[in-house]
Amino acid sequence: MNRIPKLPKFTTSRMNWNDFKSKLLLRYTLSYILIFLIPLTGVTMLAYNSAIANLRSEIEQSNVNQLNQVRMTIDSRMAELQDIAGRIAYDEHLTHYMARHPYYSREAINALANYKANSQILDDLFLYFRGDPVIYSSDGHANLEVVFNQKYKFSKWSPEELRRDLNEVAHPLMRPAEAVSVNSRQESVLSLMIPIKPNDPYPYATVIYLMEESKLTGVMDSILNNFSGNSYIFDEKGQILTSNSHGAAIPADELNKLIALGPGIHSQTLNDEQQSIVAVQSEENGWTYMTTMPSSQFFSRIVHVQTLILIVFAAVALTGVTAAILLARRQYHPIHDLLEFARVKTGAKSPDTFKSGGEWEWIRQTIHDFSVRIDIQEPYVRNHFLLTLLKHGNPDDEGMDSIIRSMGLQSPQTKDSYFVMLLTWDEFPAASRSDLDRRMIYKMFSDLELPELKAHVYGIEFSPSDPFALIVSIAEDEGAALRERIQDTADAVRARVVESFFLHPSIGVGTPYGSLGEINQSFIEAATALEFRMLGGQGSITFFENLTSSSTEAFWISKKSLLKLEQSLKQGNESVAVQMIDSIIADIRNQPVSAALLRCICFDLLNSLLKIASESGMTGVIRDIPRFTSFETLEELENTLEMLAMQICAQVERKAEQQQNSLVDDIVSYVDRQFADYTLSLEQLALKYSISTSYLSRCFKEKTGSTFSQYIWHLRMNEVIRLLLTTDDPLKDIIEQVGYLDTPNFIRKFKKETGCTPGQYRKLYADTQLDTDLDTDHTISDSAHSGAK
Repeated sequence: MNRIPKLPKFTTSRMNWNDFKSKLLLRYTLSYILIFLIPLTGVTMLAYNSAIANLRSEIEQSNVNQLNQVRMTIDSRMAELQDIAGRIAYDEHLTHYMARHPYYSREAINALANYKANSQILDDLFLYFRGDPVIYSSDGHANLEVVFNQKYKFSKWSPEELRRDLNEVAHPLMRPAEAVSVNSRQESVLSLMIPIKPNDPYPYATVIYLMEESKLTGVMDSILNNFSGNSYIFDEKGQILTSNSHGAAIPADELNKLIALGPGIHSQTLNDEQQSIVAVQSEENGWTYMTTMPSSQFFSRIVHVQTLILIVFAAVALTGVTAAILLARRQYHPIHDLLEFARVKTGAKSPDTFKSGGEWEWIRQTIHDFSVRIDIQEPYVRNHFLLTLLKHGNPDDEGMDSIIRSMGLQSPQTKDSYFVMLLTWDEFPAASRSDLDRRMIYKMFSDLELPELKAHVYGIEFSPSDPFALIVSIAEDEGAALRERIQDTADAVRARVVESFFLHPSIGVGTPYGSLGEINQSFIEAATALEFRMLGGQGSITFFENLTSSSTEAFWISKKSLLKLEQSLKQGNESVAVQMIDSIIADIRNQPVSAALLRCICFDLLNSLLKIASESGMTGVIRDIPRFTSFETLEELENTLEMLAMQICAQVERKAEQQQNSLVDDIVSYVDRQFADYTLSLEQLALKYSISTSYLSRCFKEKTGSTFSQYIWHLRMNEVIRLLLTTDDPLKDIIEQVGYLDTPNFIRKFKKETGCTPGQYRKLYADTQLDTDLDTDHTISDSAHSGAK
């Protein structure tokens, strides 16, 4: 058959500047550049604005969070001092009587020393009973005038004012940091006075705390982490309690602007420089914590990000423009090849001779010329192609596939079947009449649609001495059997020949196939059927299937029944498995099959059960195969299969139970090792071992005899007892080591369990139980609990 010549392979990898004279290429290039740059610019602007806004917000929020951490830390320190004052007020060793008593005064001094040691920021602690000339500290008691005239000499707080404040202060009072001469050494000290009892309208004493300013500023520096600005703490009245500078200090006359600011993030011009100010306020004491930093330093990271985004945008834009130019040239290559092809076919001397009409116009004209030539050759190509199909099937060739699709032989929307019919007639010996009829019949059946039968007929003309062939494509139809529709199609073809030409053709019909590649087999079958037309007489329709039909039928167990039986065995469902065996045996009994086929069917069923038994771990079934195969009747086979099914189901249940016990053992072992992990939970374990929470809870209770939370509590309780008796670690550290973050809640539960707090427990048993093991700890815990009750 004639084929369209392939395009010549013109080498276009080298394109010089003349190629860019093409307006089409220039349009391609500009289009790709714009398609690339417009979205890139838009996305970059959105990303730029979003990144800058997010980074600015992140920097501001980070500074707010750090300052909040400073506030919480210092507030907690101040709360500790308040707590110490409260405990001093109720300490029996620190009454006026006990402090002045010559025998018990030493205990009062020791108690003050202990309270002082409980705070990390205290430099000194004093207890003053109002109206008394003596003041008490961890070093002993001394005359008030001696302490504050010789040891501590305040630069702004005179002894008279100090004595007045000690006797009259009614509420906690924090004095701003000031220079204090401490044993002839200058230090900046903050002082806090708290009347006791706290909140009592008639306090009888005053606790005064002295703190070095550097300890508070050190707390701020450690949290602010290399902060390069200024930090301040203002009291509720707007006084500066303490300040710390890591840059250019702000003049005192400018600080009034800071005092007027509320909590939040602000921008102010201070000392002729734009400053970014962050302020937070404490709800506990009304103090305001504030940091200032030059805005250029505060947002320095934003400048780096801006520069980085611009550099990346320029690099991507340059790369994209280059890629766009290369892509435009690559896309223009096929058009360039077509232009060269048109030049060769039209005889043009150079591309310039036809570019005046435009590249696409020349391509359109060339395609039109080839289309005309193809239309002329199409009938010959079609007939040659169909002859090739009949003789050789559908060859593996892309060109043949395209012709099949163009003719509509294969439809992607429907599932078609294909068969061949051969027509012949012998009643008109005159060659002229016969040739005329053949040409008219070919015209009729060259491309015939039978919509009522969902069939399409394609006629093929052989030589005058050969039969006339029809390839029939018939779509799948659930409403009618394929065999009946093929019969109707053959009848319709025969009726059209009779009505139009008064001829009674003999027709041979091949077997239908689901693939067009097997149409050559249907052609051979149709030819065979046509040779046996004598069975039906002249003008009859002969089907190849009728020549090879047989009445022998075979029976096999349905796949559906076998699948259901296998699944019931794998699930360990004995009742369903036995029911399926009974049903299958009953079906076998009802089928009239030979003894040889019956035994094959029985062995097929037996093999299915033996395979599942082996997969379930029943290795002994291999040794028992002779016993399983020694059946003589269907009843014996049924009993054997039911017994084997029950054994398989029992094995499946045992295997599942073993897997469950092993899994729970692993979980309990994991909990014993990881009980100190505060994130350990029932949900986490269920996720780790891929089981449901309810199933895990039930299995854990069955295994250990207690719920998950009870089990964890006892493990942690025993570990706390061991650490209390064998270490000197603080109670808070011990509780955190075993996985508890809520110390007060643990202490309450501990006291409920043992009858005493952890501190009392350590003191009660430390002397006698230092070397006891975990089991002895259980006994001690139980006895303590019983004693408490």
